[in-house]
Formats: sequence, C-alpha cells, structure tokens
Amino acid sequence: MWSPRQGRLRPTVCGVEELRRRRREQEAALRKARREQQLVSKRLLREDAPEEAGEGCVAAILGEAEVRGQGKVQQFLRQAQRGTEEKEREGALVSLRRGLQHPETQQTFIQSVLEGSMRTLVGLLTSNQALLQLEAARCLHELSHSEQSTIAEACLPATSYLLTYLSGHSSDFIELCLYTLGNLIVESEAVRRQLLPQGIVPALAACIQSPHVAVLEALGYALSQLLQAKEAPEKIIPPASASSSILASTLPQHMLQMLQPGPKLNPGVAVEFAWCLHYIICSQVSNPLLIGHGALSTLGLLLLDLAGAVQRTEDAGLELLACPVLRCLSNLLTEAAVETVGGQLQLRDERVVAALFILLQFFFQKQPSLLPEGLWLLNNLTANSPSFCTSLLSLDLIKPLLQLLPVSNVVSVMVLTVLCNVAEKGPAYCQRLWPGPLLPALLHTLAFSDTEVVGQSLELLHLLFLYQPEAVQVFLQQSGLQALERHQEEAQLQDRVYALQQTALQG
Repeated sequence: MWSPRQGRLRPTVCGVEELRRRRREQEAALRKARREQQLVSKRLLREDAPEEAGEGCVAAILGEAEVRGQGKVQQFLRQAQRGTEEKEREGALVSLRRGLQHPETQQTFIQSVLEGSMRTLVGLLTSNQALLQLEAARCLHELSHSEQSTIAEACLPATSYLLTYLSGHSSDFIELCLYTLGNLIVESEAVRRQLLPQGIVPALAACIQSPHVAVLEALGYALSQLLQAKEAPEKIIPPASASSSILASTLPQHMLQMLQPGPKLNPGVAVEFAWCLHYIICSQVSNPLLIGHGALSTLGLLLLDLAGAVQRTEDAGLELLACPVLRCLSNLLTEAAVETVGGQLQLRDERVVAALFILLQFFFQKQPSLLPEGLWLLNNLTANSPSFCTSLLSLDLIKPLLQLLPVSNVVSVMVLTVLCNVAEKGPAYCQRLWPGPLLPALLHTLAFSDTEVVGQSLELLHLLFLYQPEAVQVFLQQSGLQALERHQEEAQLQDRVYALQQTALQG
C-alpha cells in the first residue's frame, strides 16, 4: 500500500521542508493505491421455495445430463414458448434455470444464441404472463452470474427490458432486475454503452425512492457496479454528462440520507451506498460538491455512531460498514485543509479521535486487516492539524497507538507516520512524545528487517533530534548507535543512517 519514498536524506542534517516534501510524496502514493482498490464482484439472488430446493438438489446432480445438450436447451425454450398449459411452460423455464446454474449449460445456451435462444428468452421476458416473465428473468440472472466473458454481450438484447422493468410495481421483480443489471454492467462496456443513453442513471435515481429495503440494497449494488466502470470518471459521474451523470441526479443527496445515523439506518443498505460514495469520491470529479452536500458531517456522525455500536455489541458485521466510511472520510480530508473542514464536521476533535480509537481497538481484536483503514484516516486527520495532534496527546493515546506496531509491517509504517505527523508540529509536541514508551518502541522497530518500517523509524528519530536535542543523549544511552549500525550498509537507508549518526555524534 505504501510505495517506497523517492526522497532520501543526504549526509547532512535535513530540514523540516525536506521531510514534508518526502511525506507529501508518500501521501500521494498511498491515495493512488487506495483509489485503485475496487470491489468488482457478482452476486447471485437464488431463493428457491422449500419444495423446489429438494428438486434443485436432484437438478444439481443431474443438471448436466438433463440440460447438457443444445437440443435440450432448445427443447425447454420451445416448451416455454409454445406449451399449451401455463404450468408446463413455467416448468420448462424452471428446468432451464436450474440447468443454467451449471457452466456447461451456460456455454451450451450461448452456443445456441444464433439459433434464437436469447431471442426466445427475451420474448418470454416481455410476455404478458407474470410467472413466465419472472422465470425468464431468473434465467437471465443465472446467466449474468456466469464467469464466461461472452455471456454479458449475449444478454445485451435483454438489458433494455430489464431497465424498463425497474419502473414496475413488483419489488421482488425490480430487485431481481437490479442484481442482474449489476452483474452485466460490471462485465461489459457494451452493456454500459447501450444503457447510459437509454437512461440507466435516471432509472436508478427513481428506484432510490422505493420503500422496500431489498430494492434499496439491490440498487446500491447495481450503482456500485456502474461506478466502478473504467469510464465512470469521464462519462458517468461528472455533472457535465447531463442525463447520464450521477452528480447531476439526486442520487448523491439520497445516498447521504441513507447514511444518516439513527433508527432508520439499515446496515445492509448503508454498506452498499457507502461503497457507492467511496467510488464517487475516488473519481476526484467533484468532491467539493459532496462536501457542500454535507458529506463530511454525515460521515463524521456515522463514525461516532459506529464507535458507539461496537461498544454495545459483538456484531462482527459492523466492519462491513466501517471500512467504506473510513475510506470516504480519509479521501475527502485530502480535498481541503483539516482546519477549514473542522466546522463542517460539526464535531469536536477529541470526539472524532476517541471514536476512531474505539474502532481501532475493535479492529485489533476482531479484524486486524482493517487497521490500515483507521490509521489512514488518523494520518489524514493529523497530517496538517495541530488540534488533532493535541487531541491525540491529551487523550493519552500514544501508548495504545504503539501497541499496534507488532500487527504487521504495513500497520507499523502507518503508526510511525502518524507519530511523525505529531512530531512535525514542533518542540512542544516532541517534548510530550519523548521518551516515554516511544524510545523502546523505536529501538524495537529499528531491529525490523522491513526497509520501509526502518525508514519511517529513522524519519521519526530525525524529527525528534531536530526539535528535542536532549533526545540524542537518551538515544545514545540506550545503545541507539548500535541500532543504527545494523542498517548502514543498506542502500535505501544508508544516507539517512549516516545523517542520524552524525547528528548523534555531534550532539
């Protein structure tokens, strides 16, 4: 996640500006890495009735034999299209759907497209018989979940109808269409190219008015898939894109409403829309617009709400929402100086920092892989804000922060970077940092084999020596020179090690 810094100390004492320049480069590399992390996936909505489930098990075993051949696929489609009894027609589509749960049958279906398989399925999707429509949509949904790259474009003739049915009255059918469209959108640029001028963004914006939680969750999924398209920053998100634009619609305001803490907050819906917001923010198209809509205030309050929730419950699902919320806040804080943002957060610095540490402790115990997310936010809060650094010190949180060092090298680098943020604020801050538990912690991290951890340790030492000259003597008394000597032959570190050695000897 953290790219190696390009700037290196020369064999002379380095000033604060040089340290800040290196740290800006590091921050830029981190933000780029975060923006490039996407969650492309597909989802399967499969809710067979109990009596069907048993039959489904048989179908799973006999699926290949039952629907393997191209002739069988065509037979079921003919039955569904021309059967004399509605029950018979529906049964044929149910059999086809179960067969389409197998990759071999999916491939057979695609091979028969030239013989009209998709045209027949679309005809059934647009019939005036609700049960046939539903089963045809379920067949398309099974196809949309396929890993075969040719499936999405084979389903292209059906996508316009799926879009039309988003304005229907059946919440179950709308939910199914949304998940199917979400699966197809992420797979194929051709599908997106067809749906954008046909009004997929206004159609999705209309769905957000639905009173049904399942529809809202499916909407969040479909929207997040659309926002992950490579062309999204240019063609889907910007306000200049007119009717096909996310930011020109009411979606951003409604997304933020879905994230408002309170009794109406639904965790599943909130998770989906938090990721949507994350992808919009990562596009860097118009983040000031989101800030103007109150994104920082909403996310800040939600952060406090999540911190309170982890204290009340052992629910391990809370981290699903915490992750995108932390990322959204972290990215938005890079858009403006924290000092100018503080008022919009409408929160005292100490409350934000305390809430963040509650989450860090929760992650430490339950989900260590999410520690970098919380530390990244703490880094962005403290990077340019003396007040947040003061909160960190006044709440006596340095020791809990240092306790995270053994988790991983990535976490160690981020912890050390936050400490650098504090030390960079000047002598008064360094005086409160040193020596305390920081000295033994630094001697420990200097023994690490990871170059980046050691490099960040050296940077923190340099700041301490710069602003707290008596730190040099304490460091020497604790065998600090020996700790530095371990790295003096390492190419990426030797300049910095040499500079610190000279500073220590002169001190």
